[in-house]
Amino acid sequence: MAISPQKQLQYWGIAALVFVVLLYWLGDVLVPYILGGALAYVLDPVADKLEAWGLSRIMATVVITLSGILLFILLFLLVVPTLIGQLGDLIAQIGRIVENLPATWEGIKAWLSERIPGVDLQGDFLQEQIQTLGAAIQSRSGEVVNALLSSAQGIINAIVLVVIVPVVTFYLLMDWDRMVAQIDDLLPREHQGTIRDLARQIDRTLASFIRGQGTVCLILGTYYGIALMLAGLNFGLIVGLIAGLISFIPYVGALVGGALAFGLALFQWWGGSEVVDGETVQTGINWLRIGIVGGIFAFGQFVEGNFLTPNLVGSSVGLHPVWLILALSVFGSIFGFVGMLIAVPVAAIIGVLARFAIQEYKNGRLYKGTAGDD
Repeated sequence: MAISPQKQLQYWGIAALVFVVLLYWLGDVLVPYILGGALAYVLDPVADKLEAWGLSRIMATVVITLSGILLFILLFLLVVPTLIGQLGDLIAQIGRIVENLPATWEGIKAWLSERIPGVDLQGDFLQEQIQTLGAAIQSRSGEVVNALLSSAQGIINAIVLVVIVPVVTFYLLMDWDRMVAQIDDLLPREHQGTIRDLARQIDRTLASFIRGQGTVCLILGTYYGIALMLAGLNFGLIVGLIAGLISFIPYVGALVGGALAFGLALFQWWGGSEVVDGETVQTGINWLRIGIVGGIFAFGQFVEGNFLTPNLVGSSVGLHPVWLILALSVFGSIFGFVGMLIAVPVAAIIGVLARFAIQEYKNGRLYKGTAGDD
């Protein structure tokens, strides 16, 4: 006897509720396993390709694991020291900026008073707000830095991720095809074809977005970081990596990274003084260097929009930027960091199911009327 649609909906609803509860209570524990599963999913096509070249599944997994370890060591030796150094300099620079806020404000007032004589910048209320803001930023920044540098729990969590994630990835990657076959064998026979079709659509969406967009983010982050460092921008590597990491949201990476880089460029090359032949000479704004920074991001956007995204991601991913931002915000707010990790897959699943539900609605009597076919 077939199970009624109402009963099936009840079962699936209970399963979804259990999943949400477990995710909420075990979120921190599940982080390395979710990361390991995501890496295994991304690397599965590479393992399949190595198998097609004649390697066994376990040998393909070993080759991928050793290559990943080697790449991690190279990055650690070549990139991480520079990144840590720039991060430390950036924190110190922020501290100096906060300490110099009163003097900077006085300079801004003098500059504006010379060019706009009618403006009144001597109000007590405005000065009090600036001083209060500076004091608040200074106190809070110290708390944040101390928390980041002295948090033993954070260090332990990082070590756990470094140790557990590769192990989880190795075993999941080695057994990936077998696990997929076992899950397929457990599908309800009545809806097996429909579930398989939906799973293929979800897989195409995730593959296009995660694998394709991940490659785009990696390329852009590398390009921005190297280009900004060659342009002479302080903290260029950090800015480039930030811009690359958030480039999976269209235009957000370029806007945030560009604004940050442009602000640092203005601060660095706005003008100052230098000693020439024993005399202090005032230097003007270096518009050329500032323009180079802007050109780096303009060129990056051109290459991304015309070459990288069309060829690596495709035009039919099915994840609208607004829907993606909403999913990241909602899941991040409810489940924290683990919610951010699962936001994209869950958004893809909901998108596919929503399109399926709309298509079923259009094929039903409610849409066509009582004379329509079921």
